[in-house]
Amino acid sequence: MKVALMLDYGLDMSSVEHDLALPDVAAEGDELEAHQIAHLASADANVLIAIRTPDAFEAVLKQAEAAGSRYADLDAAAGAAKPRSALLEQWRAGRTEVAAALRDIPLDHGFPWYGSQLTAALMVPLRLMETWAHGQDIFDALGVSHRPTGRLRHVAALGVTGRELSFHAAQLPVPAEPFRVELTGPDGQTWAWGPADAVQRVQGSALDFCLRVTQRRSRAETDLTAVGEDAQKWLDIARVFL
Repeated sequence: MKVALMLDYGLDMSSVEHDLALPDVAAEGDELEAHQIAHLASADANVLIAIRTPDAFEAVLKQAEAAGSRYADLDAAAGAAKPRSALLEQWRAGRTEVAAALRDIPLDHGFPWYGSQLTAALMVPLRLMETWAHGQDIFDALGVSHRPTGRLRHVAALGVTGRELSFHAAQLPVPAEPFRVELTGPDGQTWAWGPADAVQRVQGSALDFCLRVTQRRSRAETDLTAVGEDAQKWLDIARVFL
């Protein structure tokens, strides 16, 4: 598996509030401690390999290619077999190291990742999104409510930025028209992206939008509404990962 030359899957990350997102990665992790933890700890370890020893990341890519769709599950199972205390310590230390490593490199510095080269500008909200989404899996499994916070803004922004990715992944033409996205944050404030007069529009709660783009909820399980054929299709296929 060869790493593509493009950065950040070709996404424009200029609007990411990096100074806010980076401390929020740590805060989101502080709320989450459990097979999901092993997955997150493994991903953090791979981030450190990619940043610190990029040439060694080729071995990670070869392992992923050999395991195919079972790669993440096998990796998580190996981690989950460790004593719980050791796993939690590994995850806590690893996510602290990741935050420090991402803070110490230039925002536009590229390092290898799966199917692309990434920069800190994208990796920071990606780590936050993955921590939050897998945390949601745990809350759902336990039947416990997952309190939404303002940190969801970074996940929502990533979902909006990744709109083209959703259409590419679904092997559909990327709409040329701009989209307007208006979401209601946990505190009642409105988060908006795109021109106010755009014909293609998506509205609803920020929580439901984040649950949808991380594919933790079906569209029917959310309060999201769409105006325009392309906007309707986007909510059907929305995703923030390949």
